[in-house]
Amino acid sequence: MEEEKKTTIFPKGDQLSSEWFTGEAFLFPLVTKDKNNEFSAGAVTFEMGARTNWHTHPRGQVLIVIEGSGFYQEKGKSARAIKKGDVVNIPENVEHWHGASAKTSMTHIAITNFEEDTQVTWLKPVTDEEFNEVTNQK
Repeated sequence: MEEEKKTTIFPKGDQLSSEWFTGEAFLFPLVTKDKNNEFSAGAVTFEMGARTNWHTHPRGQVLIVIEGSGFYQEKGKSARAIKKGDVVNIPENVEHWHGASAKTSMTHIAITNFEEDTQVTWLKPVTDEEFNEVTNQK
């Protein structure tokens, strides 16, 4: 099998905290909240098997997958496979997680709205059992 050449749009960025992510995930900031923008945007790269903790956003989030494939899951619902070109519109205060699959990396642009100074509330990690259940079904 010939290895696929990857041309990345943005650098990988800085590694994200293991307090909120399982596995290796990186952030390259694109837009920060300022007097003109009530949101931030960044390219988030998830290595194989990496994922966010469960979390919510007080004013929602949009994910635009620009490389690879992975999963998005809302609490109490089946996970959805996501791939390059997919857009996920996440409503406010919906508990969810997202990340790469067990066999591929994934990069998405995350556009996250602020409510005052808050853009995310981090919750518990996605367990290996929860993640394996998703990856084994897809």
